[in-house]
Amino acid sequence: MNKLGYARKEKVKEFMSVTGATDKIALQFMKTNDWHLEGALEKYYSQEHIKEAIEKNRWEMLFNKYKDPNVDMILADGISRLCDDLQVDPQDIVMLVLSWELKAENICEFSKQEFIGGVQSLEIDSLETFKKTMPNLRAQLKDEDTFRDVYNFAFDWAREKTQKTLALDTALALWHLLFAELEWPLIDQWCKFIQEHHNKAITRDVWLQLLEFARTVDATLSNYDAEGAWPCLLDDFVEYLYETGTCVKNSD
Repeated sequence: MNKLGYARKEKVKEFMSVTGATDKIALQFMKTNDWHLEGALEKYYSQEHIKEAIEKNRWEMLFNKYKDPNVDMILADGISRLCDDLQVDPQDIVMLVLSWELKAENICEFSKQEFIGGVQSLEIDSLETFKKTMPNLRAQLKDEDTFRDVYNFAFDWAREKTQKTLALDTALALWHLLFAELEWPLIDQWCKFIQEHHNKAITRDVWLQLLEFARTVDATLSNYDAEGAWPCLLDDFVEYLYETGTCVKNSD
């Protein structure tokens, strides 16, 4: 490189500055592209392994922007900052959908593998594309199968991993969030009933069957089948609705 003239030395330096390449690689690309800097840069970035490295670096940078300073994870504070940047409330249901898409194992945290793998699959490589993706995530809830998948996911995502059941307070918060989206008319009565007559952790069976109940049984209970295979807690809820006058029992 010492034998180069001033102008060519400056081009090699600029190539190195832009790409981070060594002087040997910079010199090679400048020579093979007749010392045209733009052509050399274009050729350099067209290499497949370079493109992959650049993409990986974008995802790494996005992860590092929100990761905890002490562990290689995005925790509650980082998720809060991400929500601020995305201009969504941390309690917005779209963040639950995002957690489902990222295959997050635990509430209020994303591992590096979960986050980077998830944003890659969503084709997110910047904050701007992240923002543009959020409405699409929300829209997925309109699909019945996707809503069920997100609903089912929420149980394991939010429970303490040492427990097989879901804490009552957590279940109530998630039910209000999810059934507001579903617009189930009996959600307030259900939550009141659970607090007054159950007041303990929620099993997976009750969690899963409640969605089927909300989707298949009319809000007036006109098509409720007392012989159906509902969990006892749901049968007790039906009796509660009759006793409180919320619904009128069919005399037939």
